[in-house]
Amino acid sequence: MADELDDQAAMAQWAAENPPADAGESAPGAFGDFSGGMGGWDDGGGGDAIGSERILNQDEIDSLLGFDLSGDGSDDRTGIRAIINSALVSYERLPMLEIVFDRLVRLMTTSLRNFTSDNVEVSLDNISSIRFGDYLNSIPLPAILAVFRAEELDNYGLLTVDSNLIYSIVDVLLGGRRGTAAMRIEGRPYTTIERVLVQRMVEVVLHDAKAAFEPLHPVSFTLDRLETNPRFAAIARPANAAILVKLRIDMEDRGGRIELLLPYATLEPIRKMLLQQFMGEKFGRDNIWEGHLATELWTTQMEVRAVLDEQQLPLSRVLDLKVGDTLMLNATADSLVELRAGSIPLTRGRMGRRNHSIAVRAEGPLTTAAKKAVQKLK
Repeated sequence: MADELDDQAAMAQWAAENPPADAGESAPGAFGDFSGGMGGWDDGGGGDAIGSERILNQDEIDSLLGFDLSGDGSDDRTGIRAIINSALVSYERLPMLEIVFDRLVRLMTTSLRNFTSDNVEVSLDNISSIRFGDYLNSIPLPAILAVFRAEELDNYGLLTVDSNLIYSIVDVLLGGRRGTAAMRIEGRPYTTIERVLVQRMVEVVLHDAKAAFEPLHPVSFTLDRLETNPRFAAIARPANAAILVKLRIDMEDRGGRIELLLPYATLEPIRKMLLQQFMGEKFGRDNIWEGHLATELWTTQMEVRAVLDEQQLPLSRVLDLKVGDTLMLNATADSLVELRAGSIPLTRGRMGRRNHSIAVRAEGPLTTAAKKAVQKLK
């Protein structure tokens, strides 16, 4: 009780030492009355003593934060959310991926038809960039996650089969009736038969993925393990960026979704090939430009120096050289001279005379440094 009296006395003393700007106005008139709700402040008499502050509505707040509840998440993000996701690399910077996955869709349509002996349609929903941790948190359970290894790229990938497709594949392969939806039994783990059938389908998909990447770069995808808990399927750090490919598989009235996730670290060894804009005969190789470059190289003039001998002299002796001084070279008329282009030694030869000009006859093969320079030009 004594503490409350002390607080009241302190507040009264502060009010006496700091009077309001206009003592004649009451507190509500000076600071305005709050009209309740989201209506804002009422200036208590129509005065302009204090300017009213503008309050953002929900749509403006969502736009500022970058969240759009009405969209499907595929649109470009804005606001704070765009800043948060600015570290992600857009898949559009790897245009060759679209060609590879279009080829995968065509191959999967044929192979899954042979696998199920049914009318199967495979379609590519979208390709997007996502953080690996966000994708693991967004996987709808129950599902089967297949961890596979890209042998030549020395890294891993993830293939997710949702429950609808699992039950549909089991129903089709075990002779279920057509025209009826696959029966789902929730609350139980997948049986051994279901896991084996899904594993066979995953191996078919990985074989098609190998064939899709074959024209670009030979990559062997081998199944490592099957998991049902996303925590056990961690193949990258949660903050690492990855490519997410969503494929839709329809078998008349049944079907589901397959999601293929490839971390950017997996695609890094073939990143230069994925940066190509179009698929030519050999993925971007231009024969016309090669012929033009070869023609220009044959007509290019290059300065070649013939080095008779090299000596190292003290700086004091070089500074004392005068007109008429003679330097003795450690070379004879039969010594080999070295041909150089800039600082690159090309070959060795003998010096002689042809007609009225001094000439050098090359008598040795190209040096290793010259061969490396030629390889760089190719």
